[in-house]
Amino acid sequence: MFFIIIAYDGTDDKALDRRMAVRQAHLDNAKKMHANGTLKYAAGILDDSKKMIGSMMIVDFESRQAMQKHWLDNEPYVTGNVWQKININPAVVPEFCL
Repeated sequence: MFFIIIAYDGTDDKALDRRMAVRQAHLDNAKKMHANGTLKYAAGILDDSKKMIGSMMIVDFESRQAMQKHWLDNEPYVTGNVWQKININPAVVPEFCL
């Protein structure tokens, strides 16, 4: 089952510091997820001044519970308190996009 994750960083003065502190762990984890097929696509969300304010990911897990257990509960941007607001929606990805 596909899910679209839209996650926004905190807006406090330390938000960028928290992001940078765990960024490499986040990227390393994303590379593993892409290699095993659970991460389909990802992008950083920028504001008008090109400042990173969040992330968008399309992931593929058996269920929402599996996504929570096998990824989100251990995602460095979650455990590192980077993402402050996370929207998760089930999605349908057309066959020609896979």
